[in-house]
Amino acid sequence: MSDGKLLHYNPAGVFLEGTGISQAELTALAPQLEAARSETLADVELFQSGGAIPPAKEPLDAAFIDMPNRLLAEYREKRDASELGRILKTAARLRESVDRVVVLGIGGSYMGARALMDACCQPYFNELSRAERGSRPRMYFEGNNVDNDASQGLLRLLGNGKVAKSVVDRWAILVISKSGGTLETAAAFRQFLANLRSSCDDNASALGDLVVPVTGTSGRLFELAGAIGCQDIYNVPDGVGGRFSVLSAVGLLPAAVLGLDVVKLLEGAAAMNEHFQQASPGENAVLDYVGVSHLLEVQRGANIRIMSVWSKALEAVGLWYDQLLAESLGKAEQGATPLTTVNTRDLHSRAQQHQEGRRDKLITNVIVDNWRCDPLPVGHSELDQDKLNDLADKTLPELMAAAIQGTNQAYREDNRPTADIHLPDTKEASIGQLLQMLMLATVVEGRLMGINPYGQPGVEGYKKNMNRILGR
Repeated sequence: MSDGKLLHYNPAGVFLEGTGISQAELTALAPQLEAARSETLADVELFQSGGAIPPAKEPLDAAFIDMPNRLLAEYREKRDASELGRILKTAARLRESVDRVVVLGIGGSYMGARALMDACCQPYFNELSRAERGSRPRMYFEGNNVDNDASQGLLRLLGNGKVAKSVVDRWAILVISKSGGTLETAAAFRQFLANLRSSCDDNASALGDLVVPVTGTSGRLFELAGAIGCQDIYNVPDGVGGRFSVLSAVGLLPAAVLGLDVVKLLEGAAAMNEHFQQASPGENAVLDYVGVSHLLEVQRGANIRIMSVWSKALEAVGLWYDQLLAESLGKAEQGATPLTTVNTRDLHSRAQQHQEGRRDKLITNVIVDNWRCDPLPVGHSELDQDKLNDLADKTLPELMAAAIQGTNQAYREDNRPTADIHLPDTKEASIGQLLQMLMLATVVEGRLMGINPYGQPGVEGYKKNMNRILGR
């Protein structure tokens, strides 16, 4: 990890008389938070034991919790023969043979991979030359909609089936779907597969090398992968729901293809697991985050949760979290509404509402303490009509720090509850911590609320109706 540092959660800005909560109230909630933590961890033991699962806990997708630890332990023991070793080998093969990779999936099948790419890769990664990318392929995401123009635009970018003559023209598909029955992804896979086959000049062996499915051990996509002759097939683990799958092959394979350090990613998640299990309320980022969020919703009606990220690189992490929270806790007429904003960009479109609108919001800032690139100064200019020479020696990180401080001060002056998550950086270990923290917090809050955070009955309704309308 980055100097061994854990991310830090600071709830000081929510302790407001009349509109926020008190430290005493958060302290009083500690026994309930500890009980929810115990239940969350007991669920892992129950799943791993293979014992009978009570109907109220069906489905029980708790296997994501100790998955980082299990994957790391297996890798250290078996290396190339482990699942992580196989993922790294497949990723290396694709990096050497293609210049573009299309990830086909919807919801949790792609959002985690997109979050990892945007957070951990260089800015504008896809726009860099192959040399500047270190021979790592560009990555695109489809199969997450049925947008005619977006699909055709990407197919044109990929050559519309033109026979690939070199690595620069060659591309591959990672298709991610546990069942293979999700219509958006299945339709996209049929369309993109046809173009990929043409680009291989109908070479069946080459096609099998360039399609890598992540799916269940049975089902439509599993059967289709066999018919294609896919060289590598990875499984969505049992007991891991789609939105909790980012640290399985679902997210690790695309991340490894991009050349990210997936071992550091898993180590960050494992460090958060240890922190979650051992730290007491008041010093536990997961439990304190849940306690603050829950109390503000119950006592102050703050049922809109704004994740205010102070880096464009974290926007996709916020969107991933939007899905995680909405699908997990938005049940039985309960659950807060998540909203991601990117600052300072969105201060010019949202700050007015957040500072002077309804008092139904908890704002959680996600702040990066160390930027990827060297600080960029404003710079001196002979053309000072913009009157910026007085800031010439100031850097963009200094301007950002001033914006964060000024915004938080404005919120506090108007008694708007605000908390901060400080990330050491946006390297893999820190992002692994953040993702695991948010997944653990979502499950703990579900247990605290008395609802099952796993499963997604609402989504099933739309799928059923869509298929009926299509006559299927």
